[in-house]
Amino acid sequence: MKNLYDVANLRQFDHLSFIAKQIVEGFITGMHKSPFHGFSVEFAEHRIYNQGESTRHVDWKLFARTDKLFVKKYEEETNLRAQIVLDTSSSMYFPVEEKRINKLSFSVYMAAALIYLLKKQRDAVGLSFISDKIDLMTPTRTSTTHINYLYEQLIPLLNPSDSPLGKTTSLAKQLHQLSEMVHRRSLIIIFSDLLQTESTEELISAIRHLKFKKNEVILVHTLDHRQEQDFDFDNRPYRFVDMETGKETKLNPSQIKAAYQERASAFFKEIKNKAGNYGIDVLEADIRQPFSQILTPFILKRKKMF
Repeated sequence: MKNLYDVANLRQFDHLSFIAKQIVEGFITGMHKSPFHGFSVEFAEHRIYNQGESTRHVDWKLFARTDKLFVKKYEEETNLRAQIVLDTSSSMYFPVEEKRINKLSFSVYMAAALIYLLKKQRDAVGLSFISDKIDLMTPTRTSTTHINYLYEQLIPLLNPSDSPLGKTTSLAKQLHQLSEMVHRRSLIIIFSDLLQTESTEELISAIRHLKFKKNEVILVHTLDHRQEQDFDFDNRPYRFVDMETGKETKLNPSQIKAAYQERASAFFKEIKNKAGNYGIDVLEADIRQPFSQILTPFILKRKKMF
């Protein structure tokens, strides 16, 4: 797929599942070898087909050579449950430029790719949306019907019918609630820009709650690095609007750029250091960069869990 980050190109496809497949298969091709080999479902040996059982795993090529029915046996790792959590608050709709992918749409495409990958690995997957409340929480399942349902829930986030402004975040509070609802020993993948009213200590406490339930956690800090961390704007007056509160500030970015960069860097470093102290993986996901920045560490994480 050409220029995966061109919104016009992405929107020409009706099915999110197709986009997810393109992202994952493009990633695999880029690695020059499949990450699935020896990873989740590995071919082991043949056994004789028993009359009456499903023909799903019959080796038809071997049948053509031998005129006998054999079934492929697999070593399966199917005990992983994954819950993908998306922060759907208003700040995730930045940037608001129509032709640019924003933080939430990046997270949606990334979530769809992970759902496709988990399904391919025969893992159970669920989906949650959180803002100032838990807007959605599905069970973790493996069926095709369930996977299609997850894609259907993601699609409206790409083209919201209501204004995305004014929806606040209480990330820590909702993660505490989520901790009591998810299966123990799950892999929790959280996509958020971490712009919340709660303190860093409250956020880490909520994630530690997930860890206390024997879950593995990947916190994906989703941001537009150039604008939100480098504060790269033209040297002219701007009107900045807080997408969650509506508060407006007029200023020339060059006047506060150095101070902003210092505080933004310190903020992310604090979260990463405190999370690292408790074995929580924190990934920076720049929406201007390839999806592989998430897929690669995800695969490494999953392999370590077995």
